[in-house]
Amino acid sequence: MTARGLRLPTGKLLKLPAALGRVNRACSTFQTFAEVLRLPTRQMTKLVFPLQELQRQLTPDSRLDLHVKTFDPSLEDISKAESVFTATGRNRIEYLSSAVRLDHAPDLPHPEVCFIGRSNVGKSSLIKALFSLAPEVEVRVSKKPGHTKKMNFFKVGKYFTLVDMPGYGYRAPEDFVDMVETYLKERRNLMRTFLLVDSVVGIQKTDSIAIGMCEEFALPYVMVLTKIDKSSRGHLLKQVLQIQKFVDTETQGCFPQLFPIRLLLDLPCSLAQS
Repeated sequence: MTARGLRLPTGKLLKLPAALGRVNRACSTFQTFAEVLRLPTRQMTKLVFPLQELQRQLTPDSRLDLHVKTFDPSLEDISKAESVFTATGRNRIEYLSSAVRLDHAPDLPHPEVCFIGRSNVGKSSLIKALFSLAPEVEVRVSKKPGHTKKMNFFKVGKYFTLVDMPGYGYRAPEDFVDMVETYLKERRNLMRTFLLVDSVVGIQKTDSIAIGMCEEFALPYVMVLTKIDKSSRGHLLKQVLQIQKFVDTETQGCFPQLFPIRLLLDLPCSLAQS
């Protein structure tokens, strides 16, 4: 199974009604994507498509290894994604259970996606932001690495189950490899793995653990670049190019487009890219 050759069309901005005006709030206080659409076009574009300017700078380059590919969804796609993560009477979003072994995991018929990454990469913050429109769902976020010790299962309506995996590296659970390896290898309804990489430091040696397992088990997976707002443009450009080159030359099952997200993940639209 391979993700090689998959492409999503670059999202084009939808024409915004002229009547849409400014919203006098800080970005971190937005509650819905509709509020983001009320921003001036330039500000909204920068917020929703954070690497679009970076991508434009690279497009004229003729060398394949310098042509960065980032997931750039349309505004319509983002709006649909927001509806998936909005809790309603018909769309129940809830925590299901936790498990330290696969045979303790809930037996569910829905497709499953899992989030995995190095300790302190921002995984719990990302998941918490994804559930920002389902306030009854509690996702604990800690500044201390290694906070997540179990596999945590969340139901996202009728669509899929989301699994928060323990972080690897510093303060990882002692049985991390056995726990995660068994899950990735044997979970039949696992459809996609989201591998979070800190864009400030790039791919680390500890990331090779998760990458190796995804490749060995022929799993389709995505690299999500976190904390893109914590680096200068030049440093981010360098890291993105290095990661993209790694994906192109060293992986078979990794989705060819990178998913960039910011450290401040209060906006559902920021997360729809991942």
